[in-house]
Amino acid sequence: MDPALSKIFGAARAARRAALDEPAAKRVLAAYGLVVPRGVAVRPGEPPVLDGFSGPFAAKLISPDASHKSDVGGVRLGLPDAAAAAVAVREMEVLARERGLALDGVLIEQMAPPGVELVIGGLIDARFGPVVMLGLGGVFVEIFGDTAFRVCPIDRLDALGMIDELRGAALLRGARGRPPVDESRIVQALLAVGGERGLLVENEGEITELDINPLIVSASAAVACDARIVLSQTASGAAPAETR
Repeated sequence: MDPALSKIFGAARAARRAALDEPAAKRVLAAYGLVVPRGVAVRPGEPPVLDGFSGPFAAKLISPDASHKSDVGGVRLGLPDAAAAAVAVREMEVLARERGLALDGVLIEQMAPPGVELVIGGLIDARFGPVVMLGLGGVFVEIFGDTAFRVCPIDRLDALGMIDELRGAALLRGARGRPPVDESRIVQALLAVGGERGLLVENEGEITELDINPLIVSASAAVACDARIVLSQTASGAAPAETR
């Protein structure tokens, strides 16, 4: 394993975390070639330093007690400038205190270009091993149920077949006057996760679940805007504590 990735997983296990926090999960994604937003993690009580960054921004709570940040109100989107981002940081700190959540910080990121929201998921199945999923709908993926699955490792033809299986594939191809997305970027993202040298295959012993939701795809980019990686309970002989 890449020493940098080993350090990320090791630090989470040493802290008895059941899952990587979002900044750490995105470092893992970036190591496999996935595009993630440019951002900075702001420690509690510190002001965000956004020199060289441009809005609009997203602000997201970093807490081991809130793996689904939006469920606790821990996400702010469309912040126009650094001043608005600084206000959001303070609001997140207040939110954490009021809800009794452990606070590691606040992640401030440049927002991705507008596009179609997809989700790429993965799990280590007891029978089949690594399995990758592609879905359409972002936050509505569970409602729409528009998904395609493959056992890893996948190749380019598998990835293209997954796209074709989606009932909403026409949305990617310019339906109702929408600009078409660059499907090759979806293929690249799927191979980065589920390909022969992909994240799921190379880290089968370290993780049990992966969720990239949303992956925002446009004509110019495919950006992993949120990520969650759940750790295996048996890797390295260590069992992480249950999520608080």
